[in-house]
Amino acid sequence: MKTEPKTVIEAGKAILGIEFGSTRIKAILIDPDNKPIAQGSHTWDNQLVDGLWTYSIQDIWSGLQDCYEDLRIDVRKQYDTEIEQLAAIGISAMMHGYMAFDEQEEILVPFRTWRNTNTGQAAARLSELFNFNIPLRWSISHLYQAILNEEPHVGSINYLTTLAGYIHWQLTGSRVLGIGDASGMLPIDPDTHNYDAEMVKLFDQLVAPRGFSWQLTDLLPQVLSAGEAAGTLTEKGARLIDPSGHLRAGIPLCPPEGDAGTGMVATNAVKQRTGNVSAGTSSFSMIVLEKNLSKPYTMIDIVTTPDGSPVAMVHCNNCTSEINSWVNLFKEYQELMGFPIDMNEIYTRLFNAALDGDPDCGGLLSYNYLSGEPVTGFAEGRPLFVRSAGDRFNLANFMRTQLLAAIGVLKIGNDILLKEEKVNVDRITGHGGYFTTKGVGQRMLAAALNSPISVMETAGKGGAWGIALLAAYLVNNDRSQSLADYLDTNVFAGDTGTEVTPQPDDVSGFNTYIENYITGLNIEHAAVKYKRS
Repeated sequence: MKTEPKTVIEAGKAILGIEFGSTRIKAILIDPDNKPIAQGSHTWDNQLVDGLWTYSIQDIWSGLQDCYEDLRIDVRKQYDTEIEQLAAIGISAMMHGYMAFDEQEEILVPFRTWRNTNTGQAAARLSELFNFNIPLRWSISHLYQAILNEEPHVGSINYLTTLAGYIHWQLTGSRVLGIGDASGMLPIDPDTHNYDAEMVKLFDQLVAPRGFSWQLTDLLPQVLSAGEAAGTLTEKGARLIDPSGHLRAGIPLCPPEGDAGTGMVATNAVKQRTGNVSAGTSSFSMIVLEKNLSKPYTMIDIVTTPDGSPVAMVHCNNCTSEINSWVNLFKEYQELMGFPIDMNEIYTRLFNAALDGDPDCGGLLSYNYLSGEPVTGFAEGRPLFVRSAGDRFNLANFMRTQLLAAIGVLKIGNDILLKEEKVNVDRITGHGGYFTTKGVGQRMLAAALNSPISVMETAGKGGAWGIALLAAYLVNNDRSQSLADYLDTNVFAGDTGTEVTPQPDDVSGFNTYIENYITGLNIEHAAVKYKRS
């Protein structure tokens, strides 16, 4: 017999997952059956400060507390009770980036997020040194770029971590990081499940002439895999989450993870030959590999699942933000005309209109580059909509080009994996805001990858649910069950979602569109060069 949520909460058996996304902090409370029973959220946004994208330390903690307070309100409203004890907690956040601290645990420079593309010189040098693709957004790229720039703070670094690692550290006192998030700091050795020792050695030799008092491993968090103990909530940590004083200390936490890892968990894509595509503010695909790629590619990052399996990742800085801007324009038109405003209906009608567009968008082109796009070689971006006089310019084609542009860069990267490297994938699952309108984004992605795409009802629960599942795995796993088997048995129980297969006309049209898109990148280069900032 299923236990009522109120009883679960009052018995301290609920599990909390919190994820810091790019535009929203979200908390989900799940029961012992891994079902969400309450949630809370807080909206925030990055700021461009001195040319770098950041979130302030104050915004991190005020955002966490407001999100948790929203969860408490939901619990009181639904169940007339208070959260005091939990079975486990998990913290997740956007991967990568740079948070450097001194001995007094003070941040040395503002948090540099994944969105920054100022690390080109460092990433190129390290990629050559390691014979391994080192992306612009990885922590090691930020560290080495700061060294190359002779930033004075570098000599004072005592600890270097990601956003998830920082929050977890402050809540528990433990300087640890989940292996998936750690693989976005420095490459992981698949045999040792730790930072690649040879690359650590090469980096230390590279910077030795600088005379720093530290070596690289002195700065980095300890790497942990899913299911390993990662510390417990301290009294200080409990108050950082819940200033009201109700939440108790002593709760175990799972290893903190990045949003890529929680996306894999939320879509049951941690086994070999499975993959997922997350499409929201940014987009990325994750395909769990059976074997290593034949060579490094600048468009493809090698990271890991939360339990350490190698993953080919194509990460794109831009996805749905430009779509949102255009939808807001249509909203303004409705307001001007005095029509009722229902944002869900506006999105649904405009997304569905795209299905009536020409498969190649009638010649129209769109570039959604609000920021730089490393996969196509842009350190800076300019949003563009481009058409010629003879193109078929109508609403359906306009919306279709917005949808295709949102995953155009993703297609370019995945064409290498699926066409050149012949990577085998049995199932790809989509999740994120791009798939909210039923069947539309799913159909476009199927055309882009020329592969069936599944979307689960549960995928919309997102990364907060994914990290809650990892916290559940920590306390409910008997250590004989792999993460993949635990998810199959205890969470998804055979649910593979609703599948859409690619339509030949869509595939052909997308291929034509992407050829035009690649040719038109020269237009984007010109816009970046000549338009005033």
